[in-house]
Amino acid sequence: MEFQNKLKVLADRVANLKENIQTEEATKNAFIMPFIQILGYDVFNPMEVIPEFTADIGKRKGEKVDYAILQDNKPIILIECKHWKENLDGHSSQLQRYFNVTKASFGLLTNGLKYRFYSDLENQNIMDEEPFLVFDIENIKENVSTELKKFQKESFDIDKIMDSASGLKYSTAIKKILIQELAEPSEKFVRFFIKEIDSSKIITKKVIEQSTEIVKKATNQAFKDIVNDRLKSALNKEEETVVEEDAIEEECKIFTTEEEIEAYQIVRSIVRTKVNINRIVGRDTQSYFGILLDDNNRKPICRLHLNGSKKYIGIFDQNKKEEKFILYNLDEIFLHSEKLLETVLMYD
Repeated sequence: MEFQNKLKVLADRVANLKENIQTEEATKNAFIMPFIQILGYDVFNPMEVIPEFTADIGKRKGEKVDYAILQDNKPIILIECKHWKENLDGHSSQLQRYFNVTKASFGLLTNGLKYRFYSDLENQNIMDEEPFLVFDIENIKENVSTELKKFQKESFDIDKIMDSASGLKYSTAIKKILIQELAEPSEKFVRFFIKEIDSSKIITKKVIEQSTEIVKKATNQAFKDIVNDRLKSALNKEEETVVEEDAIEEECKIFTTEEEIEAYQIVRSIVRTKVNINRIVGRDTQSYFGILLDDNNRKPICRLHLNGSKKYIGIFDQNKKEEKFILYNLDEIFLHSEKLLETVLMYD
């Protein structure tokens, strides 16, 4: 939770400061260096983080990547930074050149808002064209923060990250395709649904045109329904939690006194002459101590009102209406034995 909170603090910082950040260098200092620190690396320790890391490419000497995160004196993550307003599209090739000539396992392209993590899942030592992890720091999801935790200094494990990176890469690609198809269904996408619905149907250009809008509306509505169902489920769980918390809070406020216990035992001693004593159950509440037959709310025997300045016993008649009798001491409960027994026999 602490890690996620730190990401939230950084997200708030980005939202509040970005309009005042005018240069790439300021973007690094305000947004990207704090992100590196959240991962647990000391940005001021050259044994952990090297700014302007040299990555010589063939005859081109002195090529520098913005940051290199080190482990055992070897680069494990290369970071290429851009100004926060700059679109990251088209800049991965620069990071790829650096990645391919170092021993780094991961490359990160970022403008402090958008983050794209790359590796060499397809060809060893050659950075993939597509990132395996993409996120926006201002809208970071819980599953993303879970993946980011694997990059923390204290838990960094290349094998574990690689195991999940492949799945992440494909899930990211699938989501991208779905988003595109939902916005503008391709002919291939439309054909799939037509064939699934009616495999014998001859698919002409006109059929495609007629079906495209139908597919678009239907798929979008399906996703909306899924989202709505999940929201309803989440709200129901939240309501259940609130009810449980209220019940626990109310229970914590209940304190059964010795006087209530003594009065309860007196009622039991009276009623047990007609019913098994195990059927007589007491339930304490904030306002009274209730005594029930068979632990059933629909079979109230009496209520003991003993916490006020005046004390009462409330006994129920045939219409389950409570009639209160003042008690000057607990022994006076025996004066109402006949009424208590009538109530019990009424249920039995």
